[in-house]
Amino acid sequence: MIIVLTPQSTDKEANEILSKIERAGLKPLYMPGVERIVLGALGDERKLAGLQLGAHPFVESIKPILTSYKQVSREMQSHDSQVKFGNSSIGGGTFAVIAGPCAIETKQQINLSAKIVKKYGGMGLRGGAFKPRTSPYSFQGLEEEGLKLMKLAAAQNDLPCVSEVTDACHVEMMSRYVDAFQIGARNMQNFGLLKAIGQIDKPVILKRGMSATIEELLLAAEYIFNEGNTNIIICERGIRTFERATRNTLDLGAVAYIKTKSHLPVIVDPSHGTGIRELVSPMARAAAACGADGIIVEVHHDPQTALSDGTQSLDEQGFESLMRGLLPFISAAGKVIAQ
Repeated sequence: MIIVLTPQSTDKEANEILSKIERAGLKPLYMPGVERIVLGALGDERKLAGLQLGAHPFVESIKPILTSYKQVSREMQSHDSQVKFGNSSIGGGTFAVIAGPCAIETKQQINLSAKIVKKYGGMGLRGGAFKPRTSPYSFQGLEEEGLKLMKLAAAQNDLPCVSEVTDACHVEMMSRYVDAFQIGARNMQNFGLLKAIGQIDKPVILKRGMSATIEELLLAAEYIFNEGNTNIIICERGIRTFERATRNTLDLGAVAYIKTKSHLPVIVDPSHGTGIRELVSPMARAAAACGADGIIVEVHHDPQTALSDGTQSLDEQGFESLMRGLLPFISAAGKVIAQ
């Protein structure tokens, strides 16, 4: 439930009501606004009815939260959230470009890729150290050694970095190297991992599962938010459908829909969304046009030698072209490129 207090209410009255909510066994939320103090109560709403808060002299109105995902919904917060990543933010009036190789392979490879990202205006470096692959014979990543190499390359190019976390037991170790976590499509409903990430005060990019509905995606975000980590970035990366022309079906309609239902920033992964290098730039432009807050793309200094996803990775020329072509679409959407 959302409890809107009267304009005359002070923190004293708000704290009294919050204490009542907590004593009733519900989770209290404090959300001060410009004109009103707004409170929240999460849990069994039958307990809230017994408090009779509607009769409280400082309660103006009580509204139910109709969506199953409570805290990440626009019913709970009407304005857009912004998530700090490095020296910039994702969300609001900026468009973020995060780029880098699918997998960290060597010191030279991650260094060269980072230089490309920085040279053409990317605001963050991505790279996989733990690679959950469909085949056990595929390259699985350099693990902690890869994280060390990426952290060094990111620091040398003044970029924040993000890498995928695949196991809750890796969270503490990875925190020493990354500025943000990524939860991949295969782990979107790994609830133990979601809870572990929810207890860390670092940004997290939450990717949509291959067959997940939008509601399931937002409920996964709710798991993280409910544990205390509000620094969540939703990522649309394509879903598995009957169509085989592209690797996945990039659902840009989901981006526009999520923006109406949730206050969280939303980015798009056109690399995994299509699996085809030539389609990355046009779908990145479409992402900007439909209201996304950024993209995350795969960039490799030499895609032909990549150990993972070379066919969808951009080289230096391709990334430069993408960044140049994006600018009119970002401007038309009323945003500026995040630095």
